[in-house]
Amino acid sequence: MYTKILKAAQDNERSVAKFLRDLIAIKSLSSQEEQVIHRIRREMEECGFDEVTIDPMGNILGRIGNGKRIIALDAHVDTVDVGNPENWTVDPFQGAEKDGIIYGRGACDMKGALASIVHGGKLIKQLGLQDDFTLYVVGSVQEEDCDGLCWQYIINEDKLRPELVVIAEPTNLAIYRGHRGRMEIEVRTKGISCHGSAPERGVNAVYKMAPIVQEIEQLNERLTGEPFLGKGTVTIAEIRSTSPSLCAVADSAAIHLDRRLAATDTMESAVQEIQSLPSVKKGEAEVVVLDYAVPSWRGLVYPTKKYYPTWLLPENHPALAGGVKAYQQLFGSAPAVGRWVFSTNGVAVMGMHGIPCIGFGPGNEVYAHMATEHIPVEHLVRASAWYAWFPFAYCDQAR
Repeated sequence: MYTKILKAAQDNERSVAKFLRDLIAIKSLSSQEEQVIHRIRREMEECGFDEVTIDPMGNILGRIGNGKRIIALDAHVDTVDVGNPENWTVDPFQGAEKDGIIYGRGACDMKGALASIVHGGKLIKQLGLQDDFTLYVVGSVQEEDCDGLCWQYIINEDKLRPELVVIAEPTNLAIYRGHRGRMEIEVRTKGISCHGSAPERGVNAVYKMAPIVQEIEQLNERLTGEPFLGKGTVTIAEIRSTSPSLCAVADSAAIHLDRRLAATDTMESAVQEIQSLPSVKKGEAEVVVLDYAVPSWRGLVYPTKKYYPTWLLPENHPALAGGVKAYQQLFGSAPAVGRWVFSTNGVAVMGMHGIPCIGFGPGNEVYAHMATEHIPVEHLVRASAWYAWFPFAYCDQAR
């Protein structure tokens, strides 16, 4: 059967490529995904999905089948912005195709995956395949702003709890089984403002922050981890201050920390590391884990802490065995197995809720967020075939 799936995926090449180009042509920043969601809905309906719903947050969920085993394929539909337009050599919203490559914002991260999972579902329906599973193809929102928030909502509020979720972020067609977590932390110092002509009358909050900046850099060198996911890291992403005027001593300062979490790190341990720095204690600095509370395109606000836990699927899990088996059967070789450097919706699915995740996606992650973002059409074809066959290979392993 897997040979029929691969042949059907190859015959479907032009359809999946056109769908991706349509998706790229619709700008869909976080909280602005409405139009691309409606385009996905039309595609799912044309592909014969059994049910298509848009939840109150704005995520789109397409269902195929009605079996007892619930499996989900996830791709977020939002993208980052283009940055400096002068860095682009093509129109980022045209979906230009040349020599078997499709270019544009979201091609790799991750509208290519969205096109592939939808058309993986199409192949299942087209070939009349069925087993004792229900497959949900999910187009999730607001991931670029707050990874995992969409799946917190899907699990907690939509009451959809699959036994397995495939995260379709780009893996270059390798199979991934985890990544480090992350946190957004702010360190704040307070000062006493006075006229800039007599700074000795006040307390400069920036000067209190200066040694903290140095110790954060030193802390990064001391962080540890384990061999597969790697060590934790911390870096300063932003620094700012306030004062009554540019002729006054700064009365507050803040730094924004991007903290990547190793498998051995927790939210509490990461905060404690910052609080324990001598400069933080001396400066009586406040250490805060930030919150996210931004309306979705449907106007729903679903607040959360900006803490995104690490997750790692065990090497002996049936999902990994099923993913490897599906790849070998379809393509005749063994896949690479690895992990992402960045963070995905898996932080909520497995990191928060303990639902096993596996990663498989078209495109090379090194091009994510770049002005050279692109994806090979061949990746779309092979990924579509894998998404169609994986549920069967997984169910066979999990029995």
